[in-house]
Amino acid sequence: MRRRLLPSLTALRTFEAVARCMSFTEAAGELNVTQSAASRQVRVLEDYVGGPLFMRTRGRLELTEEGRAYAAELKDALDRMELATLQAMTFERGGGVLRIGALPTFATRWLIPRLSGFTKAHPKITLNLTAGDGTVDFSAQGIDLAIRFGTGQWPDAVSYRLGLREEMIVVCSPELLERGIVPDDPMCLADHVLLQHTTRPLAWAQWLTDAGITDLNPEMGPSFEHFFMLIQAAVAGLGLALLPRFLIDDELRSGALVSPFTRNTIYDGGYYLICPTARRDLSKIRAFRDWLLAESAVPSGV
Repeated sequence: MRRRLLPSLTALRTFEAVARCMSFTEAAGELNVTQSAASRQVRVLEDYVGGPLFMRTRGRLELTEEGRAYAAELKDALDRMELATLQAMTFERGGGVLRIGALPTFATRWLIPRLSGFTKAHPKITLNLTAGDGTVDFSAQGIDLAIRFGTGQWPDAVSYRLGLREEMIVVCSPELLERGIVPDDPMCLADHVLLQHTTRPLAWAQWLTDAGITDLNPEMGPSFEHFFMLIQAAVAGLGLALLPRFLIDDELRSGALVSPFTRNTIYDGGYYLICPTARRDLSKIRAFRDWLLAESAVPSGV
């Protein structure tokens, strides 16, 4: 059997801490050891790899080129070791912490109001929810699962499409109806502001094309990064917005927003639950996946 070429875990943990803090004093405090002990462990590691990992430039601690590359790889390896240990600790008990990075408006408007059903069914699983809408990097973001909108293609991950469609409807404040919005007459849009969503740049173009309108610029109007911003802008009467129906149930019921046109459009893409391929069979991930797929299949529209 081949013997692994590995230095001591203590030396590795010490080097990673010093490289992250760029200070022996801070790293020693984090590890609850003396500064001299931290220095000694780094020297042990440097002797093991056969070269310096740190250098001092004008009294400032810096990583060598080799040390910088080693620290980056080591951090990722220690993160995976920590995750594997946590998974082993909770695998058979049906519990543990489940960290989810979800789209901000999706999380606040749809997911959170339903989470009590999951926590009642799985009281041993603690959910940590963070907002995220960009690239998915499970290790860097410290998450087990992500919820994103897209086409279902994410590298080194398995994705599950939720049963939610982006049925995009035009909405506005009731006051705009009194200022020239003619129900079911899309031509009146030429005299009004079209609010834009930066991640759905083709939404208005798609809706206008379906309505047979070709002489109106679909990209003119103020833009907003998140759906919750766009919702508030529409409620405030800043213009008309194209929004997924399932995200504005409350506003439609209360009358804060109205939909003057019966026409809608289904935006391409879908909502997906994403997890690293290697973790797909963890009990806590299976539990959340099964619950979310079942919950999203239940109609929630107005």
